[in-house]
Amino acid sequence: MVQGDTVSLWDESFIPSGVPVFDGRSFHLFPGFTDVHVHLREPGFSYKETIKTGTLAAARGGFTHVCSMPNLSPVPDTLEHVKSQLDIIQQDACIRVTPYASITMAQQGKALVDMRVLSPYVAGFSDDGRGVQQTEMMKSAMKMARSVGALIAAHCEVESLLKGGYIHDGEYAKVHHHKGIPSESEWEEIRRDIELARETGCKFHVCHISCKESVDLIRQAKKEGADISCETAPHYLALDDSQLQEDGRFKMNPPIRSPRDREALIEGLLDGTIDMIATDHAPHSEEEKSRGLEKSLNGVVGLETSFAVMYTTLVKPGVLPLHRLVDLMSVAPNSRFGFPQDFLQETFTLFDTDSQFTVCPADFLSKGKSTPFAGMELNGRCLATVYQGKTVWMDHKAFTGKENP
Repeated sequence: MVQGDTVSLWDESFIPSGVPVFDGRSFHLFPGFTDVHVHLREPGFSYKETIKTGTLAAARGGFTHVCSMPNLSPVPDTLEHVKSQLDIIQQDACIRVTPYASITMAQQGKALVDMRVLSPYVAGFSDDGRGVQQTEMMKSAMKMARSVGALIAAHCEVESLLKGGYIHDGEYAKVHHHKGIPSESEWEEIRRDIELARETGCKFHVCHISCKESVDLIRQAKKEGADISCETAPHYLALDDSQLQEDGRFKMNPPIRSPRDREALIEGLLDGTIDMIATDHAPHSEEEKSRGLEKSLNGVVGLETSFAVMYTTLVKPGVLPLHRLVDLMSVAPNSRFGFPQDFLQETFTLFDTDSQFTVCPADFLSKGKSTPFAGMELNGRCLATVYQGKTVWMDHKAFTGKENP
């Protein structure tokens, strides 16, 4: 039984022995969350993650819809390749999955995919993991996307500016003698792509922004009427490079940046410059993430901790209103990408914001266990997620005291 804010629906003295009673004053029913930036790794890399394990992890985090990125094998660059992924989704996904197709064939930046053929099947087009380096190629991609009404979601990175860097070019890198990635490698390509989006009229989305200059450029572009949106991820909002450790679980691309950058990202959330929060959930094997900051592969997992990290670090201290977090994780991504807003139409998630837990990667449903939030005390436990009338996740222990079967 669930109790309301002020009264119990029944006198507990009338409840039969053994029937569990719950104080529901900290329970919140939310629309199912949508994550537009998730790596499900299948087909091609199922040792890292599968559509089955990735969507189970998503459901445990309150997500009922995720968009899968295209760095797969085969790359979803033809209708045959996209449909092979859709077949696995149909068979194994417990929530809605909408794939991206790549912008260029094999994500090599040399030839465009046929967007006219692919656009009905995908969320948009992205070469995530690498920026489209050639300006004319990106311009052509935007023109084609505009002609078919499709969205370009860009990983913005000037590869010539990386110079072997692997963490943020900041104080931690200097003190610990690491090669740094300058913020310019991100915002310089964002600046180029904003100009191209203006010129072509393309619907343009910037993936995982991490630095102040990116926020400033996108804010100004929006003021000037560009059809642009952007996302950032929980690790950029909750951490800065002063909290880095010599561990691969702190390595991702773009990297965690300075306190100044983190503050600018939070400001961008508050003033509407940043449209949505996406996890960039990027699982790897334990061995691939055990090589330290320099040699571990880029990417951390985030589906099972995203809401709790944001609630604990931003909502609970009073920085961000709860309704705004829900908008960033559900309403806004659905609106921008043209997905249905199906709250309470048999699709929703239930959270207990008072419930505290310690992040234990060994308990993750995802195959990926690498997270910078390991050991962190968080508030905001997902009790249940329902997708199209089916309970796809339930925390049985919260309701019965027994572990999940």
